[in-house]
Amino acid sequence: MRKSAKAISVAMVMAVFLIGILTTDGQAATEILWWHAMGGVNGERVNKIADDFNAAQKEYKVVPVYKGNYTETMTAAIAAFRAKKHPHIVQVFEVGTATMMAAEGAVYPVEQMMNDAGVKLDKSAFLPAVISYYQTPGGDLLSMPFNSSTPVLWYNKDAFAKAGIKEPPKTWPEVEAASKKLLEAGYKSGFSFGWQSWVMVENFSSWHNLALGTKENGFAGLDTEFTFNNANVKRMMGDVGKWQKSKIFDYGGRRGDSLPKFTNAECGMWLNSSAYYGGIKKQAKFKFGQTMLPFYPDIIAKPQNSIIGGATLWVLKGHPQGDYKGIAQFMNHLSSPEVQAWWHQETGYVPITTAAYELSKKQGFYDKNPGTDTAIKQLSLNTPTPNSRGLRFGNFVQIRDIINEEMEAIWNGGKTASQAMDDAVKRGNKLLRKFEKANK
Repeated sequence: MRKSAKAISVAMVMAVFLIGILTTDGQAATEILWWHAMGGVNGERVNKIADDFNAAQKEYKVVPVYKGNYTETMTAAIAAFRAKKHPHIVQVFEVGTATMMAAEGAVYPVEQMMNDAGVKLDKSAFLPAVISYYQTPGGDLLSMPFNSSTPVLWYNKDAFAKAGIKEPPKTWPEVEAASKKLLEAGYKSGFSFGWQSWVMVENFSSWHNLALGTKENGFAGLDTEFTFNNANVKRMMGDVGKWQKSKIFDYGGRRGDSLPKFTNAECGMWLNSSAYYGGIKKQAKFKFGQTMLPFYPDIIAKPQNSIIGGATLWVLKGHPQGDYKGIAQFMNHLSSPEVQAWWHQETGYVPITTAAYELSKKQGFYDKNPGTDTAIKQLSLNTPTPNSRGLRFGNFVQIRDIINEEMEAIWNGGKTASQAMDDAVKRGNKLLRKFEKANK
């Protein structure tokens, strides 16, 4: 009996000891909450990045949480900050930059945060086309580049062979000619596109070195006004509206909704983000390629450069200061050559650093997958001009919806291209003035 009691006593001591260890270990790992907009397979990849960081050290634990699409994630984070229940890190798409900059007291600029945490940030390591979009006029980095992309022209190699198209088109007249051949070969349409404001207005303008608005597309001041209702953009919109009637073009939605038109071989070409590489590779039952965006040779002799899309990671204030050291360490992990090369090769997003690009080259990725460096070459084609650096307009999330509405009015025949673009500029300028008034 006494022996049994002694055994029970020893067992209890061991149990308390183990509980103590587990409790200590649990307390040692400071949780860092990361809200993101990566669903599906990309959400799994985000989880892997966090898991690998967590496994590499025991002091911090990054917890990724999917919060919906880009707009929903940014809106949720702003509301959570007001309620003081916000995450440490939030993923925000590029057109939310001006809105985040205006959120005074909420944002902890990433360069300042890393300096305060004593963690080195080498800005020279980043691709200029990526980092410049997210810097202040003085060059300070506001948010950490993560998933950057640019639109490209995807094409069905098997469909091209069937239709007798020998080379992917370089110009818009060549896109029209190739589309007619695809229709003759039995395909439902020639081409489609997604994220239409980004691809067909914002990047069309950058690619042709045309201003979207005054004040260097908003980089030089809040008192900016839109100018994308120019003759060249109206011409592009008018051509697409005309092509919709003959099925040279076939509209399929504002975001990635039209992807099945391409992967199901309904159309032979698709203009959308380079980041659809993973999805197309998985879904397409045909050989495919990607090439640079088409241009009008009578507008510009050679294209300028495209601009990035995707998102960056913004750090929010209001957490214990010790948490930010872990965030800084995670940012370094996230931007390391190994992580970025893997992310780039899996998704089609652009590697954000030169080292990650070089590592992908060394690993033979571009030799095995020709064309997968198209986005990088396109972004770096020429030194960006004030027209092609990007855009920084307030309320642009809502303004994009306006542009999309007006574009759809062209596709369905409700408005002419001229009317729609004039209306988009007029409606957009009202929101610019509203943003300017609120942030003076």
